[in-house]
Amino acid sequence: MTAPARDALLAVAALLAPDAPQVAEHAGVAHDDPGAFLLAHAERLDERGIDEPFPLLAWIALVNALADHGLLAEADWKEPPGEITGRLRALRSAPPADELWTSLARSGLPTYEFLEAAGNRLHSTGTALAVLDIESDCYRSSSCPPPAVATSPPSPRRRGSPPRCSAASTPVVDRDLRGRGVVWRRRCQ
Repeated sequence: MTAPARDALLAVAALLAPDAPQVAEHAGVAHDDPGAFLLAHAERLDERGIDEPFPLLAWIALVNALADHGLLAEADWKEPPGEITGRLRALRSAPPADELWTSLARSGLPTYEFLEAAGNRLHSTGTALAVLDIESDCYRSSSCPPPAVATSPPSPRRRGSPPRCSAASTPVVDRDLRGRGVVWRRRCQ
């Protein structure tokens, strides 16, 4: 990753974990010295099938650090809404909106549609649902605290669903299809 990519990575970390600077530090170390980071975190990275440095190691480090700090929920593509709701509701940054969570849990929607609906519903509480793509069959989701929603910049990219990104791409902010919430993806080359 280049210096602008590092800055973007740390900005994402600060937005999603404003009260946990360790998240940005963790991702920064993975960016700055991937070999040493891999050695220091070999067991954890092995769980994701990572055994050598690669261009997205710092992005994976960010995802792991968010999970370690209770700021990331993982959901399989075929998980029922009640399970996903429980994980999202447990996030440190989730709003305490009981009625919203109860109705989402009963929705019966497939995972992708559920996350889209959850993002729309959370938007009404001043919270954005962020999905961090690590190119797997699971969704990694976090929520931005209300101040982050108000200050997150609009993406210069066109609206719509971006194409799948390569492993060498750069993390950027991208608004979802209706401008409600934030989806963290990697910029395609």
